[in-house]
Amino acid sequence: MAVTLWYNPRCSKSRQTLALLEARGVAVTVRDYQKSPPSLAELQDVLRKLDQPAGALMRWKDSDLAKDSSEGDILAALATNPKLIERPVAITQSAARIGRPPEAVLEIV
Repeated sequence: MAVTLWYNPRCSKSRQTLALLEARGVAVTVRDYQKSPPSLAELQDVLRKLDQPAGALMRWKDSDLAKDSSEGDILAALATNPKLIERPVAITQSAARIGRPPEAVLEIV
């Protein structure tokens, strides 16, 4: 199974998740989402695969938005400021998981 990992090399959870997937022999495509930010359509697709609201992808401590902000406002913030995206995110063709804890991504591989 192929997995795309939205990854930040400075994030310990990103590094741990990548190491966990590689140790399991999973083919991983690493995407530094800050250098190659996801589009609004990609964010919406990942949220559908997560089966979560937009707030699940938000790093609230880095945001000025209120937690009761609209889905549209949260998505716009994530699309324009990728550092607000929670990391890491493992994505397959049919599912996605946030790697907090890293073992959570094993549910989809």
